[in-house]
Amino acid sequence: MNLLEEKIRKANADGRPALIPFLTAGFPNQTDFWPTLMELDENGADIIEIGVPFSDPVADGPVVEEASRRALSDGVNLRGILADLIQRKGLIQAGVVLMGYLNPFLQYGYEKLAQDAARGGVHGFIVPDLPHEEAEPLRLALKKQGIALIPLVGPNTSAERMALYAAEGEGYVYVVSVMGITGERGNVAPQVAETVRRARSVFKLPLALGFGLREPAQLEALPADARPDAVVFGSALLKHLDEGKSAEEFMARWK
Repeated sequence: MNLLEEKIRKANADGRPALIPFLTAGFPNQTDFWPTLMELDENGADIIEIGVPFSDPVADGPVVEEASRRALSDGVNLRGILADLIQRKGLIQAGVVLMGYLNPFLQYGYEKLAQDAARGGVHGFIVPDLPHEEAEPLRLALKKQGIALIPLVGPNTSAERMALYAAEGEGYVYVVSVMGITGERGNVAPQVAETVRRARSVFKLPLALGFGLREPAQLEALPADARPDAVVFGSALLKHLDEGKSAEEFMARWK
């Protein structure tokens, strides 16, 4: 069992969903990024998704896109992220996932990417713009290093297509709550329950729900059989941090 799956199963055994904050590398600035990440780690994060900044983030809403733009303007890049992770290996208790678009990973080179990610204690990758049909080279390179390529599904993903991901997926399944871009939303969309149920009928892996989550009450609105095993929050956290508030304060609302 991949460590990411272990983290989520343990949280579920404790009677709660696993908590997966998303933090763009270099945000809110290069000085505060690592202290903020460690604060998330010390205050209940089971897994931390580190966003790799990219110049054309097609699935990101305005908050994450602006965080990415600022990080890029500050010189944050994949090579530096991996170098910093290598220096800090063993200090982060949460599972570590790199989430980013394909181009930087492709340019880095899959074999070297996987090797350096393993040296940095990375447990998984999420690549939103990598189709299943083109994922095999990256998946195999990561698999050699014991790193999961995490499947990402949404309301428009049929059970038949989910089955293709299920045959190779590891760690957990990232379930996108809505079609469109990331960002805070007031309520969980009506089709979320259907999407979660469909995914649960196909995958044996735990399900992590993301896109638009900001508070536990949103999950309570879901039927009991359609609640996810883990929750991912990005835009709400980034906005909170950008207002000068602490990661500890944000995490407290989910405990």
